[in-house]
Amino acid sequence: MLTVADVYAYVNSRAPFDTQMEFDNAGLLTGVMEQPVTGIHVALDCTEGVIAEAENLGANLILTHHPLMFHPRKRLTEEDAEGRLLCRLIRKRMALLAAHTNLDRAAGGINDVLAQVCGLQNIAGEAFVRVGDLPASMEATALQAYLSQRLGTAVRLMGPEGRTVRRLGVSSGAGGEFWSMAKAMGAEAFLSGELRHHEALDCVANGMIGLEGGHYATEAPGIFALAGALQTHLNAIQCNVCVSKSLIPGYQG
Repeated sequence: MLTVADVYAYVNSRAPFDTQMEFDNAGLLTGVMEQPVTGIHVALDCTEGVIAEAENLGANLILTHHPLMFHPRKRLTEEDAEGRLLCRLIRKRMALLAAHTNLDRAAGGINDVLAQVCGLQNIAGEAFVRVGDLPASMEATALQAYLSQRLGTAVRLMGPEGRTVRRLGVSSGAGGEFWSMAKAMGAEAFLSGELRHHEALDCVANGMIGLEGGHYATEAPGIFALAGALQTHLNAIQCNVCVSKSLIPGYQG
């Protein structure tokens, strides 16, 4: 019989929860470790739609990247959106497990998968940054088009359009602050899900090309990879792992 503890142990083996950042809230957020698992629903975020999907599929464990209760709560009521989600999970006896910054930085985690999706070679990694060689040198506008195609989104370009780039640094999600780490590792351009205004200005002022791919596009590939690995791990006991429709680009359910 598969339990929440078994799934927790598997995720912990791939992305140890004790490696999460101090500000993070990864781990088991609702439910109990001893609870038998009827199915696992994987999503980027826990939303009303994701809970409804899980319920319709008979899954009682939701595995997300972003945690709830990211900021401390002093009360649990249904007067705000997060409170309603938490109360619904508890009423439905659904467990919620989040793997966030521990998965971002892990070997084979979100940023490693992002680097692979970008086609990088000779990849080096440090904390939340991966740097590698592009398949060929290309001008910034060509790199923008290349990454847009690889990620399935419209990548924004910041910096001189004609500059030639061979070595690219990546950091998923809100990783814009890590452009300087990528530069120190030899990157000539830097891709993140979000580059805030001052981060983009600093990046370009220091001779880098900045590229913004969006939070979803830079993180979703790693979530699909985790779901696939988890399904392979659980095939022997025939537990179903489903990926939320919310991870399908353009889905409006």
